[in-house]
Amino acid sequence: MERIAGIINLDHEQDMLNELTYFRCGAAVPFGGRYRMIDFTVSNMTNSRIESIAVFARRKYRSLMDHLEQGKAWDLDRKRGGLFILPPDWNDPTDISKGDLQHYHNNIDFLRRTSAEYILVSGSQHICNIDFQEVLKEHKEMDADVTVIYKKADEIMPEYQLAQKLNIGEGNRVEAFHNEHYNPNIYMEMFLIKKSVLQDLVEKAIAHGHSHFFRDAIKDQLPTIHVHAYEYKGAHALVNSLESYYRNSTNLLKSEEHDRLFKDDAPILTKVKNEAPSKYMHGSDVKNTLVANGCVVEGHVEDSILFRGVKVGKGAVIKNSVIMQRCEIADHAVLENVILDKDCTITEGKTLIGAPEKPFVVAKRKTM
Repeated sequence: MERIAGIINLDHEQDMLNELTYFRCGAAVPFGGRYRMIDFTVSNMTNSRIESIAVFARRKYRSLMDHLEQGKAWDLDRKRGGLFILPPDWNDPTDISKGDLQHYHNNIDFLRRTSAEYILVSGSQHICNIDFQEVLKEHKEMDADVTVIYKKADEIMPEYQLAQKLNIGEGNRVEAFHNEHYNPNIYMEMFLIKKSVLQDLVEKAIAHGHSHFFRDAIKDQLPTIHVHAYEYKGAHALVNSLESYYRNSTNLLKSEEHDRLFKDDAPILTKVKNEAPSKYMHGSDVKNTLVANGCVVEGHVEDSILFRGVKVGKGAVIKNSVIMQRCEIADHAVLENVILDKDCTITEGKTLIGAPEKPFVVAKRKTM
């Protein structure tokens, strides 16, 4: 079996989650009741037997570092390989690299020291459950220089407008990347490449004054390199806006969507929290809701997601909402189409109502 090393490149991810990214990068945003966005990428890599993973982070990464720690939750706290969080290093006076090429240049030792022959590069905004060993198998069969991963969308969603799309020709060879809104071939910001090819392309891109590895070393070189398209057919969600976050979160309340993403043979792992089971007090009423550990529910909750440690008071009503860790909703409060970030408090009798297409969002640690 050929070995793969992973790079999670957060440098170019668009920060468009507004209140949810005031204090953290998008990769650290809570999702799905008990996870963070980056958990899906790290879990996909470890489930694909990738044992060495580097995270390229540039800004607002304190929360990310606190969550990932040494990678223990994914069995990455090991002597060989493991998890490496690599902020940019500005101490090399000879460094002429720019953009995300700075990460590749300043962390070249990660590439040199890994025994893996192939490198899998991914972002964190595409939520999925994918086996990268299948991608490697097809990459080798097609004798490609680079294999990019895409999802063929059944329906064109608003968040796809900002995503790159693929034109795919004979033999699944990529002919063009662009942003045409109605093209259904959504590039998932993931690609597989041989380590030696990646190192060569990085050196050439830096020498020519470029700043974006994928755009300048791969996308602009399509006439000269073989870029193969691998179609991913499983559960997929692109989270790059508050609206897409809210819609894709509440989609998990559909059992078929939940089961397609969370598979028994490829589990999504996260940082372990030792908390008591949730308590449903006398008079509580909970319907079609994901409830994490440590919650205490006395009111009515419907079609919602409660993260760990949420408290819902007597007579409180929560509908179609996402309530993050340790929020407290006092007696007789009413929330509908609302996203509460961590540690928020909603006082007694308060009413907050948003729209399904534009939820009402409360930033972290606010009291209303």
